[in-house]
Amino acid sequence: MTMTAPPRSRRRPLVLLTLLLALLGLSLVPASGAAADPGWWTPTARPAPDSEIGVTGEPFKGTDDKGRVRGFVDAHDHIMSNEGFGGRLICGKPFSDQGIADALKDCPEHYPDGSLAVFDFITKGGDGKHDPDGWPTFKDWPAHDSLTHQQNYYAWIERAWRGGQRVLVNDLVTNGVICSVYFFKDRSCDEMTAIRLEAQKTYDMQAYVDKMYGGAGKGWFRIVTDSDQARQVIEQGKLAVVLGVETSEPFGCKQILDIAQCGKADIDRGLDELHRIGVRSMFLCHKFDNALCGVRFDSGALGTAINVGQFLSTGTFWKTEKCTGPQHDNPIGLAAAPQAAKELPAGVSVPTYAADAQCNTRGLTELGEYAVRGMMKRKMMLEVDHMSVKAAGRAFDILESESYPGVISSHSWMDAEWTERLYKLGGFATQYMSGAEGFSAEAKRTDALRDKYNVGYGYGTDMNGVGGWPGPRGADTPNPVKYPFRSADGGSVIDKQTTGQRTWNINTDGASHYGLVPDWIEDVRLVGGQDVVDDLMRGAESYLTTWGNSERHKSGVNLATGAAAAASTSEWWNPFVSYQPGRAVDGDSGTRWASEWNDNQWLRIDLGSASLVKRITLDWETAYGRAYRIEVSTDGSDWRTVWSTEAGDGGLDTARFTGVTARYVRIQGLQRGTQWGYSLHEVGVYSS
Repeated sequence: MTMTAPPRSRRRPLVLLTLLLALLGLSLVPASGAAADPGWWTPTARPAPDSEIGVTGEPFKGTDDKGRVRGFVDAHDHIMSNEGFGGRLICGKPFSDQGIADALKDCPEHYPDGSLAVFDFITKGGDGKHDPDGWPTFKDWPAHDSLTHQQNYYAWIERAWRGGQRVLVNDLVTNGVICSVYFFKDRSCDEMTAIRLEAQKTYDMQAYVDKMYGGAGKGWFRIVTDSDQARQVIEQGKLAVVLGVETSEPFGCKQILDIAQCGKADIDRGLDELHRIGVRSMFLCHKFDNALCGVRFDSGALGTAINVGQFLSTGTFWKTEKCTGPQHDNPIGLAAAPQAAKELPAGVSVPTYAADAQCNTRGLTELGEYAVRGMMKRKMMLEVDHMSVKAAGRAFDILESESYPGVISSHSWMDAEWTERLYKLGGFATQYMSGAEGFSAEAKRTDALRDKYNVGYGYGTDMNGVGGWPGPRGADTPNPVKYPFRSADGGSVIDKQTTGQRTWNINTDGASHYGLVPDWIEDVRLVGGQDVVDDLMRGAESYLTTWGNSERHKSGVNLATGAAAAASTSEWWNPFVSYQPGRAVDGDSGTRWASEWNDNQWLRIDLGSASLVKRITLDWETAYGRAYRIEVSTDGSDWRTVWSTEAGDGGLDTARFTGVTARYVRIQGLQRGTQWGYSLHEVGVYSS
């Protein structure tokens, strides 16, 4: 293209100055209306030009009359995912030192009409074509069904905070395989490299906001690393930001042809590093089976595409089996995904799966168990969404054996049958940010459980997470959101959100970007009622309670370790291996007691003196008890039953009961779960 020079004129210096200011973008200017509205929530300077916030009134501070923080919690967001996946999958940035025109622009390959927007075509359908211009027109994005464009611009998050949100979990996210097969990238596909960069960018964003308010620590966007710090931030009326991790191969723990590519030392180094940079919650697996755990499948064409990625990453496709309990993984992807299938080697195709086999054969591996226990030692919270039923079940077993409350389900990717188990531990659950009708219906379905365990509720927006968001209910809906409206606490007035030349309306645009979270909550209130919003307002307190109890957790002393043990029988078939009863209390999970192959067998433990006993853990080998009872005695003669089951399923069982004083504990087998006898790696007896 040939450019023609304009005629010279006296106005040219002014034009050049205007152009220079526009290019610099972030020249900080006094905030509009700052003199008339000098509240602490108003920045002393804001980038110009910039997005409008559309909220007036002071953000609420402090706690309620019982000392509890108030406010909403988004337990699953991806502010910095534009830095993952090679840097070109999610287009646009949450902030830029060069201003909004630089932050909210499309990926270069999307110009001039989106013809090369390959990922947009894959995720949205159609031909991928769209108007690539973001600022200032925003004709086609952000949108509720656009999965490839930035939704987390800092000013939009500011609007959500002004509307009542007080906790935001920023999950650092990437996927090395998606990065490697995607056509466009400008950086390494190493997952941990991307996680480090996203963490640093989050701290940079904190500094960016601080600058508007006059210096370090003065802004509303506050990264926190413990629950007490989070409470202090919220009591100041600000937003507590927690770092999490959601990636498919953390610490390099992928597997190739079922062989782990990491070891315990890698896990320890990785957890130490993540904790050091401020991460306090994480997923151990995401989309692909890895060396730590099997995943909960994706469905439809996306599931097929991810299964292709699973093969490219691990050398194996997903493997299924019939589920053994009421929980099941998502229906596996069977729909065609021709673009993804092209990535497979010649002669290789995605397998078909039996409709009645809906559980992943892969559960929590030995390395996965080591990682779970490593997180517990570091007081981190485990995200169980994306874990297969087998993996999640074993993870719950481990957490229950230690009475560890740090378990989170942050965006409806856990089988709902686990919910009460999670609440019993003291964990926290949210729901994916779905449409007002569906969200309200699900909130009401689980309302009785929340009442039973006295917990609040949350949402997981998953924005920038390639998931899709609530669409519009329509301008003709009988109960639309009417602008302006009051925030949930009643202290602020929220009008339509405008950025550049575009004004969004939740009724006709849906939840297009993060700034529409308050509008969506108002939509939920209109559809589901005030009770749903009240539960959401209690969410921040419940999240922080789970986090705080995890930080304060102390492992109980196992009274059985090294105790004298006896048994009805002990298996003998190898002169070099002992299966004597003492093996079940030697503190070594690699040894075990094994009985002869009969139903009525017992293992007795002498604690040495009378002690308070409230919890007993049984780590079964493959040969487990289907029906058994736990008995206690003070003298070894008179026994009473404190716990029993007829539905044992092996693995790690935890029996809790009202505390009793006992010197002796006996596990009395009634019915075997296999053709073999009873076999226990380790028995734990606890007073707490």
